[in-house]
Amino acid sequence: MNSKTDFLKNYTLSGSELSILAYPHATLSKVASEITDYSDQLVQLAKDMTYTMYQAPGIGLAAPQIGKSIRMFIIDVGFDREEITCADGTEDFVLSNLNPMVFINPTFRDGEGEIIYEEGCLSLPGIYEDVTRFNKITVDYTDLDGAQQSIEAEGTMAVCLQHENDHLNGKVFIDRISLIKRNIIKKKLTKKKKK
Repeated sequence: MNSKTDFLKNYTLSGSELSILAYPHATLSKVASEITDYSDQLVQLAKDMTYTMYQAPGIGLAAPQIGKSIRMFIIDVGFDREEITCADGTEDFVLSNLNPMVFINPTFRDGEGEIIYEEGCLSLPGIYEDVTRFNKITVDYTDLDGAQQSIEAEGTMAVCLQHENDHLNGKVFIDRISLIKRNIIKKKLTKKKKK
């Protein structure tokens, strides 16, 4: 019998598209709760989050971004997205090399090195800034079956893991840049919201 995690990987292109909360929604600044119930509802949520992430498109999505203040996020840093023109002239896209990973109740250890990476966020569309992170990291987490897992990551994968984990701790990536830059971005977002 396949595990819940395998089930998710086999059905990543179906699901419901969820609404992504925009900064500064209050849920994005709350510390998320530990997950203790590994029910079918959690699998469905992971499936819908994965589908939403690919549709956005993004390489990571945390549960607080879709209004669920629980300690879970999805990432896939290596998938390909090819834009195509359909026979009727409309634009669409084809996804390939999908490898979504679900991280539940993650804990981070053994951070090494430093990387400066231009980050963006589905909750802050159109905003990109250089952020300093660990270049290499180890993450202990549980999967959808409640089984303990561990992964070592570096480069883009390490950055994505740290970015999504920040969401579980009530932070967005602009919390990691200078106060001056952060205030400029906040003013920009306030102006955009008024329009």
